[in-house]
Amino acid sequence: MSDEPAPDTPNKMRARRLGVVTPDSAIVFMREDCHVCRSEGFDARAQVKLSHGARSVIATLYHVTSDLLRHDEAGLSDTAWRRLGLHGGEMISVSHPAPLTSFATVRAKVFGKPLGEAATRAVIEDIVARRYSDIHLAAFVTACSTKPFSADEMTALTSAMVETGDRLSWDQSPIVDKHCVGGLPGNRTTPIVVAIVTALGLIMPKTSSRAITSPAGTADAMETLAPVDLDLAAMRRVVEREGGCIVWGGAVQLSPADDVMIRISRALDIDAEGPLVASVLAKKIAAGASHLVLDVPVGPTAKIRTEAAAESLSSSLMHVSKTFGLTTRVVHTDGRQPVGRGIGPALEARDVVSVLHGDAKAPADLRAKAVTLAGVLLEMAGSAAPGGGVDLAEAVLSDGRAWSKFQHICEAQGGMREPPTAVHTRPIPAPRDGRVQAIDNRRLAMAAKLAGAPDAKAAGVELHVRLGDAVEAGTPLFTLHTETPGELDYAIDYVVSEPDIIALTAP
Repeated sequence: MSDEPAPDTPNKMRARRLGVVTPDSAIVFMREDCHVCRSEGFDARAQVKLSHGARSVIATLYHVTSDLLRHDEAGLSDTAWRRLGLHGGEMISVSHPAPLTSFATVRAKVFGKPLGEAATRAVIEDIVARRYSDIHLAAFVTACSTKPFSADEMTALTSAMVETGDRLSWDQSPIVDKHCVGGLPGNRTTPIVVAIVTALGLIMPKTSSRAITSPAGTADAMETLAPVDLDLAAMRRVVEREGGCIVWGGAVQLSPADDVMIRISRALDIDAEGPLVASVLAKKIAAGASHLVLDVPVGPTAKIRTEAAAESLSSSLMHVSKTFGLTTRVVHTDGRQPVGRGIGPALEARDVVSVLHGDAKAPADLRAKAVTLAGVLLEMAGSAAPGGGVDLAEAVLSDGRAWSKFQHICEAQGGMREPPTAVHTRPIPAPRDGRVQAIDNRRLAMAAKLAGAPDAKAAGVELHVRLGDAVEAGTPLFTLHTETPGELDYAIDYVVSEPDIIALTAP
């Protein structure tokens, strides 16, 4: 005998999969005049609790007035269907969710009240449990961004994000890590740094994010070279075999709240200091890192625009790191222009491979920056004498050890592959003779995103000039790469409307 409830039970509906793709949000559709909506008073866009067996999910309700659904049917998005573990035709219950009491903390933050440790933990627990809708999440991210965080708030948020996810521990020490605070197109140094330091025997279990406000995150670029969606057990196997990995942090449930907040921050184009500090450090702490080097690019169109802002952020990062016993070094780097030539997942991956492979035409700036950061890590970990880290890193890169190690890591993660190539390209020429005076990182990144990056892996921008270069009229400044004609048109319209993305001096 089936243990499913009878169809006429008051708050029961028969689940129907509608094939609606909502990658991160659970959605349910019900007839406006169905018995559950009428009896429970469910308005459109209400948050409702869907339950089946031991599983439940908080979903956003949308009303249907056509005959798309019967009166006893609830139409589920793919996300809601998957989280409930349904197969077809099951009965689900639809009810009011428990009050979201932690949201009072968010409202208080909006009006300037500091986040306490317990209150912050309650908010993050509800986020991880998926009790917050996108509206609630947007309010939290915005509140955390408009009211500056104190040091205590940053520490509390970091702690809550660490404690609500998995944590890794390792049998040896040191465990090294590296992170860039972002805001600079290209700059894909992480895979090169991992290859260098692990080739010398250090342990570097690198978890990376996907893009927040940029055309590519490290995970997006690395995914064009090898699988990055490894679970915790697979990640550990790769690290035990090769000494390091480069995987997507969202797949291993280290600080899972971070990936939820990154998705909302990306949609809002917000990346404030307090949440940034917690986001950066929580995953490093959860991954078991003991030594960390942080890259903070500084430039007029980078995320961090002034040395004063860089000093403030560095101070916060160092303070929270010290609280958790994490040895950290912050390196301020040149953020006036992109690093490397490619901007977009596959284009950046090709730059990485060219540097590791030792190609003569590999981007020299990407190589130099990766070597510098790797050298700092080698000195911090005691693998190189003070002042000798750069020379050691350069040697490992030059003699092929780093390239060999990178290939082995890719194979351990599931096999190395060739990055895709764009179907459509369009060079953008210099309008006149001149010398490159400035490069607008933000607008160049926007052009890459309009071209389709990061979702379209082959899309983006290929940069052909550097600051100070002399150019002639008609010389390509950069080339747009897209996977569809429509995206190419979007990107072209944008760059035509922004003629000073690359500013030239008078001839």
